[in-house]
Amino acid sequence: MGRQRTKSLTEKEAEIMERLWAKGPLTVRQLLEGYPDPKPHFNTVATVVRILIQKGYVAHVGEYNGAYTYGAIADASKFAERSLAQIVKSYFNNSYRSAVSALVKDEKISLDELREIIDMVERNNAK
Repeated sequence: MGRQRTKSLTEKEAEIMERLWAKGPLTVRQLLEGYPDPKPHFNTVATVVRILIQKGYVAHVGEYNGAYTYGAIADASKFAERSLAQIVKSYFNNSYRSAVSALVKDEKISLDELREIIDMVERNNAK
């Protein structure tokens, strides 16, 4: 678990991580049950889980009905911070101001939410 986790996730990998964070340890079959139809093949999900293990995001944590259960060992909040930082770096020239401006422009954030953010910044600066 001490391994540095710097590799980004594909969409399929992120989907499995979201399920593991939300539901806790699951078998591959239980992960598969959470997909809408048409469901991916069992081997596809198992392969993605193996990749997540190699990347250091998931570990074998137990057994259920004779099958391994897998759990997320990457912290969801830290993962979200890293993901946001990568998005800001890749799409907004490393400018959080530009990212927030895009949210305002696309009406994805309200004036009240912006005021809450300003209050948060002011409280953090007062410390």
